[in-house]
Amino acid sequence: MKHGFIKVAATAPQIKVADCQYNASSIIAKIGELAENGAKLIVFPELCITGSTCGDLFFQPIFISSALKALNSIAKAAKNYDAAIIVGLPFEYNQSLYDCAAVISGGKILGIVPKTSVFGNSFSDKSRYFAKAPGDMCFVDIEGDIVPFGTKQVFKCKSLPNFVFGVEIGEDMYSLSPVSARHAEAGATVIANISAECELVSKEAYRRNFINAQASRLKCAYIFANAGEGESTTDCVYSGHCIISENGHIIGEGKPFSGACAVSEADVDRLVFERRSIADFAQHRADYIVTEFDISVSQTNLTRRFSTHPFIPEDEALRGERCEQILVMQASGLKKRWEHTHAQSLVLGISGGLDSSLALLVCCRAADMLSKPRTDIIAVTMPGLGTTGRTKNNAVLLCKRLGVTLKSISITNMVKTHFADISHSENTFDTTYENAQARSRTLVLMDLANKYNGLVIGTGDLSELALGWATYNGDHMSMYGVNASIPKTLLKHMIANYSGRCNDRELSAVLEDILATPVSPELLPADNGQIAQKTEDLVGPYELHDFFLYHMIR
Repeated sequence: MKHGFIKVAATAPQIKVADCQYNASSIIAKIGELAENGAKLIVFPELCITGSTCGDLFFQPIFISSALKALNSIAKAAKNYDAAIIVGLPFEYNQSLYDCAAVISGGKILGIVPKTSVFGNSFSDKSRYFAKAPGDMCFVDIEGDIVPFGTKQVFKCKSLPNFVFGVEIGEDMYSLSPVSARHAEAGATVIANISAECELVSKEAYRRNFINAQASRLKCAYIFANAGEGESTTDCVYSGHCIISENGHIIGEGKPFSGACAVSEADVDRLVFERRSIADFAQHRADYIVTEFDISVSQTNLTRRFSTHPFIPEDEALRGERCEQILVMQASGLKKRWEHTHAQSLVLGISGGLDSSLALLVCCRAADMLSKPRTDIIAVTMPGLGTTGRTKNNAVLLCKRLGVTLKSISITNMVKTHFADISHSENTFDTTYENAQARSRTLVLMDLANKYNGLVIGTGDLSELALGWATYNGDHMSMYGVNASIPKTLLKHMIANYSGRCNDRELSAVLEDILATPVSPELLPADNGQIAQKTEDLVGPYELHDFFLYHMIR
């Protein structure tokens, strides 16, 4: 539970229809197994104490009292485990029967939550047996304990206040105004859904997508436990599909018919952080009962997987689509700016590195969208004191293959004259030495833009901007920065994707060599013709920077 991580579990133990004693034993055994492995919230399916396919047995008083007796035995057994538990059972109140979830912690029943969306369909007709949840909260007596009964309640952990959970049941999540939305307004960061949803062809994907959408919309962790092994198969089958989604991403899953639990760690602190910028979560509901419980604070062993490259889709096909989509977005933005300003040209510095290469590809795509000749793009190579032959040659070849206007303007003499003007030694390789070159290049580009009625296109990427790895009043300046929201690691994949889709073998070969070139501003003298200044040797790996940057931005 440290750092806001809560280990949660959804499980569908094997049951026997209408055998409450057997089912209670099965539930207790599963509680012990999961709690011993660190689970702090354990969610079981709808009507798991009785089974959801009991039919007219739900009308029998002895059956209803047997379910309540089983609930009490589960609560007593749960006293030995440091966890909150949610189980399903039929519960009678005021001569009506309700399909309910019981919340248990510390050996006590904390609350009873009835189902709201009780209706019949072609697979089951629970409206025959169960009443719809009452609109107002009330209290019920369970063996001398006064317990809240109703849907307007959430459960809050004393030792970790951001761990607040609410419960909805089965079809409640599909309703026009789902109970979970009200729970989220009342502060619930975790929503548990106990369900008895039969399996249909294609339902698995639909269910997964729906739960992800709900978790994303509510900025919550959504735990779904579905009925499985042991339910009657007279009319349909139950798969035991269990899902844990956090903010729209599956972080744990027990596949249908596998008998597996879904276990993962919900990051409730992060969820609260996400909600701070959304006004809807600032208005908490005053009509809710908040029941507190406590769980000891201990280190949570993380089992969930975090992508090492979060900006980059792992699926190759999706990655290609993402890269193409981003290129179109960049070019579309530039297209609008180019049209609106009535500029006659685009001007950018081309170094033979990753950033300027992608910026040039964006310029070409924008020119094609506007049916403008690519010669309206003025790419300028500006070799200086640290430029190597490899990068300069790649810059020249790239421009030729793309058909843009190429200018080569050396800044060496300009910089040396400037050093003399400010009395700076050419052999002092400090910040002044480096920044003078970057500012000289920007001066050239800005003046060319004036000369050719053009826009200076910025090439710096998101990773560099976040690190401040740019020269103030130098390469951090432009009139339109097309790479400003693209991190370095993703930028590499975008160039690789363009190269892979390119029909021009020579252009593809140039792009591949640019990808293989060490990232460098080339502001220090070359070492025997090789790049002497490697960015990642100075600022650290971009893989790490982009990982931290992603989570900070999120």
